[in-house]
Amino acid sequence: MDRSSQIIRTSWIGIIANVLLAGFKAAVGILASSVAIVMDAVNNLSDALSSVITIVGTKLSQRPADRKHPFGFGRIEYFSAIIIAVIVLSAGITSLIESVKKIFDPTEPEYTTTTLVVIVVAIVVKLILGQYVKKKGKQLKSDALIASGSDALFDAVITLATLVSAGVMLLWGVSLDGILGALISVVIIKAGFEMLASPVNELLGTSISAEYAQQIQKEVSDFEGVHGVFDLILHNYGPDVKIGSLHINVYDTMSAHDIHGLTRRISTQMYERHGIIMTVGVYAVATGENRRAELQSQVMQALAAHKEIVQVHGFYYSEKNKYLSVDIVPDISVHDEAAFVSQLTTELQPLVPDTKVVVVVDHNYAEILCTADQETKTKS
Repeated sequence: MDRSSQIIRTSWIGIIANVLLAGFKAAVGILASSVAIVMDAVNNLSDALSSVITIVGTKLSQRPADRKHPFGFGRIEYFSAIIIAVIVLSAGITSLIESVKKIFDPTEPEYTTTTLVVIVVAIVVKLILGQYVKKKGKQLKSDALIASGSDALFDAVITLATLVSAGVMLLWGVSLDGILGALISVVIIKAGFEMLASPVNELLGTSISAEYAQQIQKEVSDFEGVHGVFDLILHNYGPDVKIGSLHINVYDTMSAHDIHGLTRRISTQMYERHGIIMTVGVYAVATGENRRAELQSQVMQALAAHKEIVQVHGFYYSEKNKYLSVDIVPDISVHDEAAFVSQLTTELQPLVPDTKVVVVVDHNYAEILCTADQETKTKS
């Protein structure tokens, strides 16, 4: 099965498990004439809501792209995860309020053998279900499934706290309902915010990991004719759709035909290996014995002497247009970028009198390069 089918199947398992558990509780509650157990059965039916939301979100995310949404609807999955995280947060806040009430106004709960059996069964079912759904969520990289599995695990923890409280009550006559409930509620609220952070960051556009960036950089660098990889950007339009761009260094002696073939091979490999629709830009490296090559070397050496600069690339010089530009990646220690750029521009200007000098601060790759290998620092 494909990823979406597995997510939907896992969610159906969650729904079936909650319905069966609700049916068991309802039957026991009716036979034991316990309104509390019957109401708990109804609560289990509502627990299936997170699985329903996951299914709906997954199906909507599979809608084909249209003119208004050319990259598809994959990000709907993130909205599903946000809704489930909000449900978990609401449950945690409600539980905290009720637990605090019990601390200041404790009530003596009544536990029977029937009640304890229902509690134990609920814990076992919710633990197994939660672990399974959360594990599948991590395998399938589905925030909605992870949140749904966490929701089930929290239910199990809350129910376990009830069991512990019941044991303490039966053995020593001390009620811990309120204290245990408050502690667990705080943990659930914290986890709810963490669950909320992941899909929100995906929607906002979080940075990719340094390891993944370095992997792509290495793969592209391995192509013959590539002499540096820079400006990697990736946009996530759902777990299955990534749009990206990067720049490569090529020698200025390379023909347009050869450059076209090289960039096409890189784009194809990026899509086949990583599912990335990659646009490849080009920086021309000056070669031979000419004014442009000499000037490139001078600019690179001058900028590389600054410890505050992590990387230099994208050198361009046009004697005809009297224009020189170069990209730099500053270290995070540089706070006043405008002043730093002004300093560098003033420093480079004597190399090319009567020529406009532009120093561009490149933020696209800065965070990754701060922790990456520095061996490409002086490459153009």
